[in-house]
Amino acid sequence: MNIKQDTNKIYLKKLAVGVLLGAIGGFSYYHFIGCNSGSCAIQSNLYLVSGKNSL
Repeated sequence: MNIKQDTNKIYLKKLAVGVLLGAIGGFSYYHFIGCNSGSCAIQSNLYLVSGKNSL
């Protein structure tokens, strides 16, 4: 393998870890803080808040 391929693999691994940590953070926010009234468009939906934080 050359250096460029190794660099791409490292970058993709870091990106995957970052996306995973963001999704976990989004779920934690939804679970522990959330939006009790349901009027918050993003925070009241688990999939939206996890997806938003993973990016």
